[in-house]
Parts: sequence; C-alpha cells; structure tokens
Amino acid sequence: MAEARRVRAAELFEQGRSSVEIARMLEVSDESVRRWKRVWEEGGAAALRRRPATGRPPKLDNGQVERVRTALEQGAQAHGFEADLWTLERVGLVVERVTGVVLARASVWRLLTVRLGWSLQRPERRAVERDESEIARWIAHEWPRIKKGP
Repeated sequence: MAEARRVRAAELFEQGRSSVEIARMLEVSDESVRRWKRVWEEGGAAALRRRPATGRPPKLDNGQVERVRTALEQGAQAHGFEADLWTLERVGLVVERVTGVVLARASVWRLLTVRLGWSLQRPERRAVERDESEIARWIAHEWPRIKKGP
C-alpha cells in the first residue's frame, strides 16, 4: 500500500502537480510528499520502490537450519541430555555441535521461533503416582457419599 502511494506520487510529480495537491490526493502529509519528491528527483520512480530489508545476514544458512531441525527432532536424550526437554542453552549446544556456529540465547530463540516455526511448550506438571482410574472411582463412589453427609 505504501509503495503504491509512492509510485502514484511519482506519476503525479511527472504531471507537474504540486506537493500540497499530491498530499491531499494521496491522504499523506506534505512532508512525506516533499521527501518522496527529493528521492524521485535523485533516482527516479525506481528509487521510490520498496527495497529488501537490510541488515546482517543470518549466521546459519538454510541447509544448516535444516540440519539443526533434524538434530532437534531426534530429542534431547539422543544428544546426551538426561531429560528429553529442550532449553535455549541445550539447543545452543546442539547448534554448535552440528554447525560449528555459536549463537547467543536471543539468536537461539529467533532460530526456534522464526526460522523453525516452533513455539514455547511447557511440560504438564502431573504427579508420577497419579492413577486416573482410581480418581474416576473416587469421584463416582466416594464423592457422592461425602457430599450427602453422615
């Protein structure tokens, strides 16, 4: 939507329309139109098109991310951890073992959530001794007796 406005503004610049008129037509501020006009004068309509995001490239390429996914899907115990639960520290160690790349905790989190599409999962807290059939029996027989009273 924003790019379409800028491209339309370039067309209107070429027609010789005023900045105030263009701002009113596109429902944007006068300052935005003046800024777009400066960019347009220096680089033409192409300069007003959307540019890909810049920034540091990721430390892991797509192939490495897939190797990490495969390793993580094997489970934590397959990598020598006592419990089969993943923590950011454990994932970071596996990433380092598989790819040789050391990631900060925040980068491990981004790897898991953004690149792998995983989400935070917490184990259910449940007693090991819990017996579902005994609970059902108690609710069916004992609870009605207690509820009635003596």
